[in-house]
Amino acid sequence: MGVACAGAAALWLGAAQAAETAVGPAGTTVGNKTAYPAMIGRVLRYRARHEDTLIHLPRRFNVGYTELRAANPYVDPWLPGEGTEILIPTAHIVPQAAHRGLVLNLGDQRLYHFKPDGKTVVSYPVGIGREGWSTPTGRTRVVRKREKPTWYVPKSIRAERPDLPAVVPPGPDNPLGLHALYLGWAAYLLHGTNRPYGIGRRASHGCVRLYPEDIARLYRDIPVGTPVTVVDQPIKIAWVGGDLMLEVHPTQTQADQVEAGDRMTHVGTPEIAYRLLTAVRGQARRLDWSRIRQALRKREGLPIAVLKREGAAG
Repeated sequence: MGVACAGAAALWLGAAQAAETAVGPAGTTVGNKTAYPAMIGRVLRYRARHEDTLIHLPRRFNVGYTELRAANPYVDPWLPGEGTEILIPTAHIVPQAAHRGLVLNLGDQRLYHFKPDGKTVVSYPVGIGREGWSTPTGRTRVVRKREKPTWYVPKSIRAERPDLPAVVPPGPDNPLGLHALYLGWAAYLLHGTNRPYGIGRRASHGCVRLYPEDIARLYRDIPVGTPVTVVDQPIKIAWVGGDLMLEVHPTQTQADQVEAGDRMTHVGTPEIAYRLLTAVRGQARRLDWSRIRQALRKREGLPIAVLKREGAAG
């Protein structure tokens, strides 16, 4: 069967999925009645060595290139400089979607694995479809698995790159890497890569790439039949430890600008005020709108608390 990794009509299910799973003040999932955390990990601070670059650091910390660049907009990606503090975005609010199987969030370019124990969530950075070859949103499942997969190059990709052969066997030239999880959507799959620097970028023809070590772990842990949900949520909110957290990432178009080192164009977010006001349930005076506006403008992808401290003027 051919593997296209080619475009298909995107299905926008964000509103329905957001309504399906509410996040309560204790940080647990209300709709699914499980103990999965509302946020995982923590932001790390790293002092650069003279040989470090933002091109090579992502894989060391299991983050993607664009999310590392967004979190450190004023750091030179090629010459950070000895001793420069670099924020490593290894804290993530869990996307609002059915908390089972795999949830891919295009908005932060990460894959979330909700383990069957009902409490553990593991997240992996991914590479997704570039402009014109967007990874679709919606629901599907893993239908088969393959070690050392063969790539049957689709006609659409060969039209773009006529130098490619019709079939690429397993090996170092195979862009699928050593492991592949095939989805119920024809021509889409989760797979490894022979170009790990593409993780955390919009660079594929619609398929989802992972670091070789991450896809090997998923291949071992994910059985055929596992449900897969794909959403696009660049803005995430959740109650964590009694505080309301906000995490704002670049949109997919802005992510391309971040990767290229360009200035992000402004994007309006009128719905976020409603979402935040709904979350605090009538206690609007508790919201720190200054911090909220700053997060929406910078879009650094770092979870921040957006409630004023008790006793603060406001």
